[in-house]
Amino acid sequence: MRLVSWNVNGIRAAMKKDFAQALQDMATDVLCLQETKAQDEQVVEALATIEGYHLYSNSAEKKGYSGTAVLSKVEPLSVQYDMGIAEHDLEGRVIAAEFEAFYLVTVYTPNSGNGLKRLDYRQQWDADFLAYLKQLETLKPVVVCGDLNVAHKDIDLARPKPNYNKSAGYTQAEIDGLDNIVAAGFVDTFRDQHPEEVKYSWWSYRAGARANNVGWRIDYFLLSKSLQAKVEGADILNEVMGSDHCPVLLDLTE
Repeated sequence: MRLVSWNVNGIRAAMKKDFAQALQDMATDVLCLQETKAQDEQVVEALATIEGYHLYSNSAEKKGYSGTAVLSKVEPLSVQYDMGIAEHDLEGRVIAAEFEAFYLVTVYTPNSGNGLKRLDYRQQWDADFLAYLKQLETLKPVVVCGDLNVAHKDIDLARPKPNYNKSAGYTQAEIDGLDNIVAAGFVDTFRDQHPEEVKYSWWSYRAGARANNVGWRIDYFLLSKSLQAKVEGADILNEVMGSDHCPVLLDLTE
């Protein structure tokens, strides 16, 4: 089973940038999207020409903001939206699709914002999201993917020193949040498969960052340790254009 996660930075914009061809080329069974920036009906409309997938969308109350979606060739056994926590459930950030062997959760983690003004909220989110994952895991193993809005280690961003504790996505509080997920038994599949490889999944639109590969690895596939032996491959598809993020991939054996 091939799973792909991609922050598309607007699904309607992505559809104008060869999204359909990229989807075909990636030959994915399930595609998880973040930052759709559209209401549910707009997501359906934007993807109307995509055939062969069941579509599930979770949009924010605020129009043109946030949002997640799942496209799956196999119809999930069930689909849940949000975490059931009022303060977290206004921005369409979580979808959980249940399959035979696992839950697949896609997440668009809140950014801590300019001046780290949302860092306190982000820390509460991280704690509540981990509790949500562990609750799901009592039922069956969990695969979680998406834009986690944090680079985990120095190797995961091009300029760690000037960004540490100054930039959203590389503060110790955010690093601790991902540390806690890993400590709770979730495996970072790309880093597990490629311990020393430098590869990024997001680049600023400023100053030719992508052309110069001044990037960050903030998009992940994490999974329950009980699924670790089923990982055939994990990669970052940084040749795929169309967003400021590139897709990340996970291949699982049956």
